[in-house]
Amino acid sequence: MSGLSGVTGRGMVLLVLAALGLAVAPFVADRYLVSVLTTVLWFAYVGQAWNVMMGFSGLLSLGHALYVGLGAYVSAALFVHFGIGPWAGMVLAMLVAVVAGCVIGFLGFRFGVKGVHFALLTIAFAEVARIGFDHITWVGGSGGFFLPVEAGASDPLNLRGSPVLFYYVALALVVGALLLSRVLLHSRLGYQWLAVREEPDAAEASGVDLFRARMTAVAVSSALTALGGVFQAFYFNNLFPEQVFSMGRSIEIILPAIVGGIGTLVGPILGAFILTPLGEALTFLIEAGGLDLPGLKQLFYGAALVAIVVFRPEGVWPWLARRLRLVRQPGDFRQPGEGA
Repeated sequence: MSGLSGVTGRGMVLLVLAALGLAVAPFVADRYLVSVLTTVLWFAYVGQAWNVMMGFSGLLSLGHALYVGLGAYVSAALFVHFGIGPWAGMVLAMLVAVVAGCVIGFLGFRFGVKGVHFALLTIAFAEVARIGFDHITWVGGSGGFFLPVEAGASDPLNLRGSPVLFYYVALALVVGALLLSRVLLHSRLGYQWLAVREEPDAAEASGVDLFRARMTAVAVSSALTALGGVFQAFYFNNLFPEQVFSMGRSIEIILPAIVGGIGTLVGPILGAFILTPLGEALTFLIEAGGLDLPGLKQLFYGAALVAIVVFRPEGVWPWLARRLRLVRQPGDFRQPGEGA
């Protein structure tokens, strides 16, 4: 289900308790746990952004790292070279990502590139960006781009501060994306996306402009993802094209939605809270055991994806909501307005 209107009293209580728990977490958690939760929230946010394309309008993108990278590099360059803070720089960063997304969408939709071939087109653009930024010395090239950091400085206007500051920013992003997605899904545009996703020919016959609906989905998704890139740049204070634009990063972005439930609101958030802590725990155990097992985390993600596809193809959230009676209508979890 895509909305929140069908949540039962029990479900609403659990959602409120979860929100309160996240709000007070920094007061009871240590620095490491706060950093892990921040990472979880970041993946929950970008998973929601990707879900706008695939979950709401049926457009498979495997190159969303492109928008993360563009948002990160544009905002970081504006800050380092021109002294423009991230809150102002994010506007241009999101605009650049939207232009890139619209170029991809125009090429795909105007020339009939669909399904897997559209996904390959998104991968190609992300790879071109990765190679291109490797050679742009103005933003560090392959050697990396670094943002200045002052020890102990606290400047929320420039996203400079403690890990707790970034935690609450990430939490605000997740809540904002959740509310925005719900509003969009209950709008005329949201119902057009649903129609385009399920039966594009029937939607077009009923008067829906397929090109406009799909381009709007791409624009919204790319803009939201770029905002996640701005956060990443100022949180880690370093950018490397091989990491930011990598195919692996794109896969990490889409996994929370797939595991939690594509086309749902809560799914990407739940998926991030399942995958990221397990991945961090696996990394900790490997390091604690003194083992050298490169690629084990990726193997774990692959195994998790196979398990979901085989045993819970609709995702964990729809199954969990049915089992725990968190929604009033457990039939179709992908229709807007029937549940979470």
